[in-house]
Amino acid sequence: MHRDSEVHIRRRGRNFGVLGVLLAFIVIVFGVTLAKIQTGGFSEGFDHVARPGLVPGQTEEVAE
Repeated sequence: MHRDSEVHIRRRGRNFGVLGVLLAFIVIVFGVTLAKIQTGGFSEGFDHVARPGLVPGQTEEVAE
């Protein structure tokens, strides 16, 4: 049976640490995405068009 050296054991531990950090990052991004979707944060995208409703003191003129 093959016994791992100390270098391999330390490297395995470090790899599990990196795995934990990556999984935590994925969970955080997924959670933020779900929260934004549920609150309607993605309903208005950035489309390079000025929206008068966002400018204080201006309103849209409605043609009758």
